[in-house]
Amino acid sequence: MINKLWLSSTIVLLGLLGSCSDDLNDSDFLAGDLFTDSNIRVVLIDTLTVNAATVKFDSIITSTSDRALIGQYTDPVFGTVRSGTYAGLLPNSYTIDTEAEFDSIVLFLKYDSYYYNDTTNTNTIHIKRLIENFDPDENNAFYNTSSVAYDDTDLGTLSYTPRPQSSDSLEIKLSDDLGLEFFENLQSKIITNTAEFTNEFKGIALLPGTDDNGSVIGFSKATTDFYLRLYYSTAGETDRDQSYTDIILNTSDTPNPFFNAISATDPVDYLQTLTNGELSLSSDDSDDKTFIQSGTGIATKLELPYLKTVNNVGGQGTLLKAVLKITPVLGSYTDFLSLEDYMSVYLVDKNNDITSQLYNTDASTVTAFLNTDNQEYNDIYYEIDLTAYIESILTTDLNSDQSLLLIPEDFSNTVDRFILNGTLNSSTKTKLELTYAVYDEEN
Repeated sequence: MINKLWLSSTIVLLGLLGSCSDDLNDSDFLAGDLFTDSNIRVVLIDTLTVNAATVKFDSIITSTSDRALIGQYTDPVFGTVRSGTYAGLLPNSYTIDTEAEFDSIVLFLKYDSYYYNDTTNTNTIHIKRLIENFDPDENNAFYNTSSVAYDDTDLGTLSYTPRPQSSDSLEIKLSDDLGLEFFENLQSKIITNTAEFTNEFKGIALLPGTDDNGSVIGFSKATTDFYLRLYYSTAGETDRDQSYTDIILNTSDTPNPFFNAISATDPVDYLQTLTNGELSLSSDDSDDKTFIQSGTGIATKLELPYLKTVNNVGGQGTLLKAVLKITPVLGSYTDFLSLEDYMSVYLVDKNNDITSQLYNTDASTVTAFLNTDNQEYNDIYYEIDLTAYIESILTTDLNSDQSLLLIPEDFSNTVDRFILNGTLNSSTKTKLELTYAVYDEEN
C-alpha cells in the first residue's frame, strides 16, 4: 500500500511543454528527439510522503563563534533560554612604570547588533573569576555544553537596557582587588609572560542573572571591542598622566579559550524526550510540529522515503522541478522571536550524523529561503529547491538512509528558534511538489 502512495497524488494537467510557465522554460531540462516526437503531459505531484521530525545534537561547537552571547529569557515552548560567555584573557603588555599608581579596572563590551527576544526588559551581567583551566575535549574544541568552574563572588555586575543596534559599548567597573592584583604583579615583574599570567588568572565568565527574562545579546569578540582596561597614572609636573594596559581575549592558545554556554531548560514535555542525538521526535508525536533552535542543537529532519515511486507514473519521464515547502506555525513568530530569511540544508545518516551540506549541480549551496510574497494573507513558507538532489535519487542508487536536515546558517552563533508545521494538516503541511514531464514513445 505504501509503495502506491503516488497514485493518490494530485496530478494536474498543465498542457504541452510549449504552454508551461517561465519557471519550466528556464529549467535545465533539454528536450531530445524522443521527447519532442512524443505525446507529452506535464504533471504536478504534491502528495508524496514527507516525514518530518525533530532531532537534538548532544552538543555543538561554540568556541569558534565570532560573538559573545549573553542573556536569558523565558520561552513558552523552549523553556528558559540562557547563554553565558567564558573567556581567557592576556595583557597586551607586561610592563608598567614603577612610579605609576593604580586607578581602576573596567570591562568593555561592544554590541555587534545581534539580539533575540524583548530588548525593552532589563538584562543583567555578572562577571565571575574562573578557578580552573580551560580543558577542551578530545576534538580540541569547546561546546555549548562545556563548563569551567568559577568563584561565586562577583568581580562586577551591571543591569542595563540593551541597545544592540547602537555603536555603544557597555562599561562594567570591576573589583579594585582584581585591578590591584594585576597592577602589582605586572609592575613588580612577578608576571612577565603568558604562561605566568594564565597560571594566576584563568579567565572570566560573563553570566546573565538567574531571574532575568529579557533577551540574549551579541557582543563583538574583536580585541578592540571586548577587553579589560587597567587604568593607572603617574605624577606629572602639574597633573597626573593617565595610562592603561589592555587585557584582551587570548587568541594565542589552540583552541582559543573561549565558548558560549547555551542551554534551554524545562521546554515542553515532548522536547524533553530528546535525550540523545540518535533519537528523532516525529511531528505526529509533537502536535504536528517540528522545532529548530540555534545554539542548543535542535533541528528539523525531513525524510522523503518514496521518491522512486514517481517512476511508476507510466511512460518515460523527466523531472523538471522539485520544491519542498515548509510553513512556520502561525503565531509562533513575532517581532521579538523573528524568522530568518535563509536556512541551510544538510544531509544526515540514519544516526542523525551530518554527512555533508547539500549542493546544487553548479556547486552552490542549497538553501531554504523564506517566501513572503503573500505575507499579507499570512501565507509565508520556507522554500527549498531540491531539483538536483531528487533527480540524482531518481537516476542513481543514492543511499536511501539519508535525510535532509534544516538548520539556520548561524546555528552555533545565535539562539534563534522556529516552530514549523508537520505533515497532517492539509492546508499547512510540509509538502514536496514535483513538476514532472511524462512522454510516451510513439510506435
